[in-house]
Amino acid sequence: MFLFEVTDALEAAKIRYAIVGGYALAFHGIVRATMDIDLILSLNLQQFEKAEKALLSINLKSRLPIRAQDVIKMRKEYIENRNLTSWSFVDYQDPTRQVDILITDDVTNMTVQKITIKQRKIAVVSLEDLLQMKVKAGRPQDLIDINNIKKMLHEKKTE
Repeated sequence: MFLFEVTDALEAAKIRYAIVGGYALAFHGIVRATMDIDLILSLNLQQFEKAEKALLSINLKSRLPIRAQDVIKMRKEYIENRNLTSWSFVDYQDPTRQVDILITDDVTNMTVQKITIKQRKIAVVSLEDLLQMKVKAGRPQDLIDINNIKKMLHEKKTE
């Protein structure tokens, strides 16, 4: 399973990460169609270099001709002036294998939960932090996700 390939590579490289986006929503019980795996890391060069190497080890290559050093050095420029919010990786032999590393958020500022998927523990950002990320992003799909997350959080409070 592609998800396990990605998380195994990150864990072998001792990278602190959390799953966000559509996969995280699904792991919290909110189903939404998604193909790529969205991640957040610690926003520092060492973690991004390790992630780049880990993803290369499973045949994922950066979509853009940039390296970890570029992402960290130019992060503010990419976000503010180029509308680049994630560093995307793809397997060009199988384009369904995609990973996006969000460059807008730092995992050290998030509450991360270990959720069991097929007898394996996967690091996933909390619903509350996912909600904050979605509010900040504000894209049309995020607005739908915000409503679904609020509904889920309300249901959890009333249980």
